[in-house]
This record gives sequence, C-alpha cells and structure tokens, in this order.
Amino acid sequence: MNPYSLIRPLLFSLDPETAHQYTLKLLDSAHTLGISQLAYGQQASQPVKIMGLEFINPVGLAAGLDKNGDHIDALAALGFGFIEIGTVTPRPQPGNPKPRLFRLPEHQAIINRMGFNNLGVDHLVAQVKKCQYNGILGINIGKNFDTPIENAVDDYLICLRKSYALASYITINISSPNTKNLRQLQQGDDIKNLLSALKEEQLKLQQIHQRYVPLVLKIAPDLTPDDISHIAKLLLEFAIDGVIATNTTLDRSLISGHPLANEAGGLSGAPVKAKATEVVRQLAAELNGNCPIIAAGGILTAADALEKIQAGASLVQIYSGLIYQGPALIKSIIKTL
Repeated sequence: MNPYSLIRPLLFSLDPETAHQYTLKLLDSAHTLGISQLAYGQQASQPVKIMGLEFINPVGLAAGLDKNGDHIDALAALGFGFIEIGTVTPRPQPGNPKPRLFRLPEHQAIINRMGFNNLGVDHLVAQVKKCQYNGILGINIGKNFDTPIENAVDDYLICLRKSYALASYITINISSPNTKNLRQLQQGDDIKNLLSALKEEQLKLQQIHQRYVPLVLKIAPDLTPDDISHIAKLLLEFAIDGVIATNTTLDRSLISGHPLANEAGGLSGAPVKAKATEVVRQLAAELNGNCPIIAAGGILTAADALEKIQAGASLVQIYSGLIYQGPALIKSIIKTL
C-alpha cells in the first residue's frame, strides 16, 4: 500500500498552496520521528557520475518545491539522489498575488505563477548551513522581479557568490514564465552576456574557494529548434557544465477547454512531457555528449523517466509527479532505470 494514497484526498481537498505548506510540515515531522525511512526505506543506490559529481541515484527533486532550503533533510529522507532548492533571489520578495497555484487533476497537471516568492539568498544560505544533508545539493538562482532586465546579470552574480561555497552545483534559471521579461535572457546577446559573466565569476570563485562548482542552465520547453541550437552552441562555447530541460510551458493546447486553461502561469505535469522530451532529444543531438542533460517535465511514471533517459538525459528531476504519485515514484523510477 502506498502511504501517500491515503493522505492525497485530504491534501487535494485543500487549496493547493495551503496543501503545499501543510505537506512540507508533515514531511518535517515524519523525518523528525523517523517515519520517512519506515515508509520509504533506505535510499536506493544506482550511481551516476556527471559534472565531476557522484549522484547516488539518478532521481532528483526539481527546484520550486523547497524555495528557501527550509526542508532539505526531510526531502532527502524520501530517497532522492539529489535535491535542488530555490529559485532564490538576492532580496526577499513575496511573489505574485494569490491565488497563484492551480491543480488540474484530469490532466495530472499544475499551473503556477508563484513569481519567485522566497526569503532571499541570505536566508537560504543560513538554512543550508544548518542542514545535515551531505548529498548533492543544487541551488537554483534568479533575479528579483523589480531588477531591470538589463541589470539581471548583477542579481545572478550576487546569488552565485553567496551560494557558491555551499552548493554542489548552481542552476541559472532564465526560463520561468512568471517573472516579467525573464525568458528574454534566453535570446541573442542577452544569454551570451549572462553566460560569459557567470563563467568568468565561476572561475574566480574556484580560485577563492579552491573547489569547482558546476554551472547548469535551466531552459524553457517553448523554445524554437533554432533557439535550442543557439543555446547548445553557447553551452559548449562557455563550457557550461550542464543543462536542465525543461521548465514549465506557456502552451495550453493540451488542456484547451479546461476551466483553468486561461490562468496565467507555467503549466507543468503530463501536458509538458512530449515538449520537454523533444527539447532533450534535440539538445542531445546538438551537444553530442559534451554537456550533460538533466531532464524535467512531465515525469509521472517510471516509463516517463525512462523515455527521458533514452532521449539523451543523464538524470531526471520530478515535481508534479511527486504531487500526483507521491514519494513511491522515486523508488519506482530507480528500479526501472
């Protein structure tokens, strides 16, 4: 019996954002009492080595679930091979007005327009210092909503400097649809200038801290094949260490007619699966093994994860799948891969 199936109806009866906070509190309590290990057993081992890092298994938690790094130990107890926290910004910000999170159970989907709500990079750094987790920890960084797009690089540099010493890898999030103009950073000279500045800073920080922390770029599923090709060339040109494909989609074609279809925000879950896999497939062809791919988007079953690996990904990340299937999905994927 999957323990999650017993509590999911209760969680789904609550407002999605309330349910999110309640679930994280439940996980913290379960971890403190040692119940997580009883329910989900020991962390499964199926090592993968990429970016100079040894991942105990290929299933990670995508950014967005634990934006502030407040629940790292409790989430790690579920058996993930790696955890990604954030997106974090230099200064605390409330995010977009509520309601901003919507479930579409008929489509196994979620729409969110959270808007990088977080307590700021200093809070996240303090939380990471307090946690016991010693596995692979990704820190996902972004810009404040009120920082002009032409000054965005400054925000990413602040977050990179502050989180460098504590991260296993750092993700540059330029693909959230919920911060105005952010996706512009995926285009033309904007992305070139950003990657150039961050790579230069990474190498300086390597000298200061005497350790190399990989940089990973997170991209959208809504890019054209030409955009993807352009990004792939830049990943190689600037020796970026990895790429996450993909973030949420703005495409509503697979949920047209649904009462929530016109809600603004990024759509995740089953409807983004095919688009995300196609981006992975094109990136794999362009990168030719020279920059590893972490796949995210529409992974709700072990078969979905296998599809991403077969398309060319080295690792997978889940979020919506965790909401709909619960933590048993982690073991199921590891077993299948």
